[in-house]
Amino acid sequence: MLDQINRLLETVPGTFGVYYKNLVTDERLAINADQSFLAASVIKLPVLMAVMQEIHEGRRHPLDTLRVFRDDKVPSCGALYYMSDPQEVTLRDLYTLMIILSDNTAANRIMRLVGIEQINEVIEMAGLHHTRLNRMLFDAEAQRQGKENTFSPADAGLLLERIYQGTFVSPEMSREAKEILLLQQLKNKLRAMIPRSVPIAHKTGEDSHITHDVGIIYADQPFVLCLASNDTDVILAEEAIRRIALVCYEHSSV
Repeated sequence: MLDQINRLLETVPGTFGVYYKNLVTDERLAINADQSFLAASVIKLPVLMAVMQEIHEGRRHPLDTLRVFRDDKVPSCGALYYMSDPQEVTLRDLYTLMIILSDNTAANRIMRLVGIEQINEVIEMAGLHHTRLNRMLFDAEAQRQGKENTFSPADAGLLLERIYQGTFVSPEMSREAKEILLLQQLKNKLRAMIPRSVPIAHKTGEDSHITHDVGIIYADQPFVLCLASNDTDVILAEEAIRRIALVCYEHSSV
């Protein structure tokens, strides 16, 4: 499998990271898995963990209502940007949209609610060594100052494995996180070449010269697969993501 993946990466420019773990046999494969990558929307996975931690501890409730105003809105992806102002939505609406449509307005609203410092405390307590939330999405001034959100394929893999094991905050929160990730609507990467009958719980990320997809693929032997790329040709990298996912799926099917 490693040779197949390396061949697929030969023509992909930039830095590419791979983290694979078979959740039945514990077999692992890693290429640049502990390297920091610019996170793009994959940062929304630890943001989900942080807001679910607050729900689990009783500081928030999924049906709490919040208002979203014009000043809260940032461009696509997402739905909230296009809706009438102001909107009254539940906290569950926000974190669901943040994942399934990668809604940036929803993500920023949650970051303001929970707080960047608190989110980073949850990230540190989870043992994520290369993941850090340093700014809101579409914060041009912070970006000019060199502040970027980061993650590593191995860190994302650890969160996904906890969802699979039921230890992502709590068993209840793990089940809800899994159900949300299974509803992912951005399906042109990990999902593209794998049979539709195979569930995939995943989160994408993309920006200029950046494309990622991290998820749990429920093959005969379920596995975590986290693929990341920076400074790349997005078209070539996404084709590699699709084909690597298929290689790993075939390897994990019995």
